[in-house]
Parts: sequence; structure tokens; C-alpha cells
Amino acid sequence: MSNTPLKKEISVILGFIACLWGVWLADLLLPGSFNNWGITPRTIGGLPGILLSPFLHEGILHLISNTIPLAVLLVLLAGSRSHGEVTAVAIALLGGVLLWLFGRPSTHIGASLLVYGLISYLIVSGFLERKLLLMAVSLLVLFLYGGTLLFGMIPSLRSHVSWEGHLLGAVAGVVVAYLQHRPADKNPNDLLQSPEG
Repeated sequence: MSNTPLKKEISVILGFIACLWGVWLADLLLPGSFNNWGITPRTIGGLPGILLSPFLHEGILHLISNTIPLAVLLVLLAGSRSHGEVTAVAIALLGGVLLWLFGRPSTHIGASLLVYGLISYLIVSGFLERKLLLMAVSLLVLFLYGGTLLFGMIPSLRSHVSWEGHLLGAVAGVVVAYLQHRPADKNPNDLLQSPEG
């Protein structure tokens, strides 16, 4: 990947992070609550949340806890693959649809669905492609966020934690990885090739 596309993707990432913070600030200053626009499973009114929920957060601690891993994972995605924004959108949309279909009857908000989707995508896709750089990214993500991935998907007694959003986001990441990089018989020399993205 040349520097120009990477710089473009970094600017998209920064713009997305700025949007998250801008929405939180607007929700803080304006009357009412934007969080009513989250994903409410199996309701017509909850459908817009499939698009909107990643931008909605309960408070500043919730936002910070998603911003840091999201920035790290999106940079790793942009640095190791082309068109990372398409992958991120696919994970968010698929995970949102799965959550709308299978989540418990509550309003689900936050970018953690995307965070968990990116973790599982980066881990799985690196090993499917079997290229050294991508496998190194997979191992790095596994080291940094493997525990988060495992424990975040365990059903929680805390009603405000959308563990099923974490789980279904991770499922979406795996599905997108398999759809993009289906296993195939490859030459062992493929390990030495640089990634296309």
C-alpha cells in the first residue's frame, strides 16, 4: 500500500472518530437523548439503529473505552489492507443486522460491536491469507485484544452491557473475513509475498 492511500484512510479514521465525539457532544448539549436511536431488536423503530448505533454512547467513559481500541484497530486495518473503510462498514452493518435479529429486547448503543468485529476480522483474515505481514498483525491483535474478545462475549449480569452486541460483532467480523478471504490451496511461497492491501 502506498503512502497516499494510507494517508487518505488515516484521515477517514480521524474523521470518523471526530464524528463519534461530535455526536456525543451534541447529545450532551441538545435536549432529549440521541440514544433512543440505538438498535432495538425486532422493532421497526430500531432499524435506524443499525446505521446510527456506532455513533451513540452512554457517556464520556463509554466513548473513551471505544475510541482508543477503535483507533488502534482501524489504523491496523488501514495499514495492512486496501479499502479498509469498506470492510469496517460491512462489519458494522452485518453486526447491526444480527443484533437487530437476535439481541435481547433493549436499546443497544455504542461502537463496541464494531470494535469486536474488527478484532475478530483482523485475527481471522490474517491466518486465512497466510501472508507474513497479515499474520503478524493477527498475532498483534490477538495479543492486545484476545482477552477483551473472550471476556466481552460472556453473558453479563450488568444489564447496560450489550454482551450480545460484542458477540454478534465478532461473528460479523469472522463472516466478513471468510467472505473476503476464503481458504484456498496456496503455494508456500505466498507467505513471502507482500499483501495486496
